[in-house]
Amino acid sequence: MRFSRLTPWACGLAVAALIAIPAAASAGQDRTAAPAAARTAVSVDAYYAAAEGKSGAALKTALHDIVKVQSKVSYDGVWNALKVTDQDPANPNNVILVYSGRSQSKSTNGGGVNDWNREHVWAKSHGDFGTATGPGTDLHHLRPEDVTVNSTRGNKDFDLGGSPVSEAPGSFTDSDSFEPRNAVKGDVARMLLYMAVRYDGGDGFADLEMNDKVNNGTAPLFGRLSLLKQWNRMDPPDAFEQRRNQVIYDTFQHNRNPFIDHPEWVDSIWP
Repeated sequence: MRFSRLTPWACGLAVAALIAIPAAASAGQDRTAAPAAARTAVSVDAYYAAAEGKSGAALKTALHDIVKVQSKVSYDGVWNALKVTDQDPANPNNVILVYSGRSQSKSTNGGGVNDWNREHVWAKSHGDFGTATGPGTDLHHLRPEDVTVNSTRGNKDFDLGGSPVSEAPGSFTDSDSFEPRNAVKGDVARMLLYMAVRYDGGDGFADLEMNDKVNNGTAPLFGRLSLLKQWNRMDPPDAFEQRRNQVIYDTFQHNRNPFIDHPEWVDSIWP
């Protein structure tokens, strides 16, 4: 069933407890990470201390300054990272495909029909960053997806409506937009909003921003913002998304998606 109205915020969304992370290889990272024990000893509240009490543009700036401190993963390294970040909780040999919702063997990554590949939720043409280390390899918006579904989504903005997507039950698409299944609508919104905070033009890449349009093409813009804000409210972070955020922080990039930890900050920054 597709969403027809907003559901209320759950009061006091709890941040996920720190989860034991598999000792996955972090091949592809471009610098040595601090020991995990030193990182996990810092509470989530302490991580965001510099943003405390801020709202609007000041909050966005504070969060940018926090999350830009990160390790970076190479594009080849993304393959192994996604096998850890998106592991099926019910089957450690599989990953969950973001739009399809299908559990699929980790070993079937590649470019063939029914393989899974690396989906850029913020399409890499929106800002023309390609697969460059940085926005092109940022795990906070890269997810496993069926090759055919990934191609169908292409670089479309997100909106409602269209025809059902083969191999992605509950997803729809038309000529200028893609609508993901209900269970990941909020995930998609929070990934895009993270990108708009993390990449502000100060590190050699385009200033990524949100707008309320589709057909953004190669502009460093993504929409539709008003709908993405609704999806953030309708589909709050679940255990899979929270674990994923923690794995990226502990094992790979050592930064967090603030909108998974604090989804209420979306409406503060984009009223």
